[in-house]
Amino acid sequence: MSPEICILPFLGQGHLFPCMELCNHLASRNFHVTLLISSTLAASVPSSLRQHPLIKLTQIPSSDSGPHHPPRPGHHDELAKGLHDALSDNPIRPVCAIVDVLMSWSAETFKKFEVPTVAFFTSGACSAAMELAAWKAHPLELEPGETRFLPGLPDDMALTCSDLKRRRHDPTPHHHDGFPPPPPRGPGPGKMGPPRLGEQPPWMEEVRETIAVMINTCDDLERPFINYIANHIGKPVWGVGPLLPEQYWKSPGSLVHDRDVRSNRRSSVTEEEVTQWLDSKPRGSVLYVSFGSEVGPTMEEYTCLAQALEESCEKQPFIWVLQPGSGRPGPPGFGGPEAEGEGYFPRGLDGRVGNRGLIIRGWAPQLLILSHPSTGGFLSHCGWNSTVEAIGRGVPLLAWPIRGDQYHDAKLVVSHLKVGYMVTDDLSEKVTRDDIVKGIQRMMGDGEMKKTAEALSAKFRHGFPRSSVAALDAFKNYIIQRFVK
Repeated sequence: MSPEICILPFLGQGHLFPCMELCNHLASRNFHVTLLISSTLAASVPSSLRQHPLIKLTQIPSSDSGPHHPPRPGHHDELAKGLHDALSDNPIRPVCAIVDVLMSWSAETFKKFEVPTVAFFTSGACSAAMELAAWKAHPLELEPGETRFLPGLPDDMALTCSDLKRRRHDPTPHHHDGFPPPPPRGPGPGKMGPPRLGEQPPWMEEVRETIAVMINTCDDLERPFINYIANHIGKPVWGVGPLLPEQYWKSPGSLVHDRDVRSNRRSSVTEEEVTQWLDSKPRGSVLYVSFGSEVGPTMEEYTCLAQALEESCEKQPFIWVLQPGSGRPGPPGFGGPEAEGEGYFPRGLDGRVGNRGLIIRGWAPQLLILSHPSTGGFLSHCGWNSTVEAIGRGVPLLAWPIRGDQYHDAKLVVSHLKVGYMVTDDLSEKVTRDDIVKGIQRMMGDGEMKKTAEALSAKFRHGFPRSSVAALDAFKNYIIQRFVK
């Protein structure tokens, strides 16, 4: 009988999506896979995954009302009990569990059932490697104009004064998709959210008891960073991504329809309306603006962005995605029409820009937009999923990181891969209308950068990266040799 593997994702779409794709890859290697998922996220799992003969969905009961509400006290204890019950009810002991690094509270439960764990980073390798290298280079104090090279990492990732200038994100009780990260397990450096520059990364504590590490990336994008982490922790480290839908890899020259691969959520537009609007625009002319569902600029910065899109880019067609609650502290949540006044809402902008702009409120078909030939640039927070979705389709980025690993993803895009610009050199200050205008004009007008982006995306034209196929095969061999009798 095929061995069983459990996968435990963190709460939130950005973590769930790659875990669902990982289920498919492992099932194709003849593993039985159990996706252990909070009941609040179960509706996000498509029927194609539920109906797969080798994949089982096990819900961990959760009394919380949804991913955009902070959990009540004791929520992690409730999840731990649910995990314990799920493992108790399973007549077969899994050969291992692949656990999101933000779910470290589960370690004691898996240990009790003698299930070895593999740590899984749903973000890229660069952010983890940079956190580690910056900690080892401590203290981090740079003079104006000084550059600090980080031993073991590419020279183009050297730290500069501008890298150290970060505005603190508005403090809220929320983390990814509304949930705080779990409390640190036992003594150690675990803290809320990612480390400040120069602090020991909390993930080092989380991977200490694991047998190996998986990262949602590939050699073509991040080989130096994968190797750096592997050399430091002395365990197998596999780049097994980017874990994007199979349709994304199968259709490099055609549109990807989000509705076919991701559960539909509420939106002010249909995919047909988005496609029709994009079809009416010249090739490579459209600027796509989206900050995902978790973070965004301040209310004041949204006003600057609206002014930049309306007044200063007169011929620039754009798609702007606005989540209800945009500009407010904490993650936006879709509360229906009555919630629209709670965040930034550019009343009248639709009429003033006419057909030059498409403003989407709520869920946007991002894979469709990025795969359409009319899309020529992406103003993004540089969350990892958004970053790799753009890179794989040859779309340059204008990076506006807000928090955490987004700063490292932005530096990877701008300095190492050279397929984007920063929206401003000083992220400790408010981003202004002029910053945005100049950034858009630089990115959309840079033909050489577009060629670089297209050359990088060409590495993915043959489908899912070969290095990641090899890494998943190596993981299978490692598990079978060590744990399957």
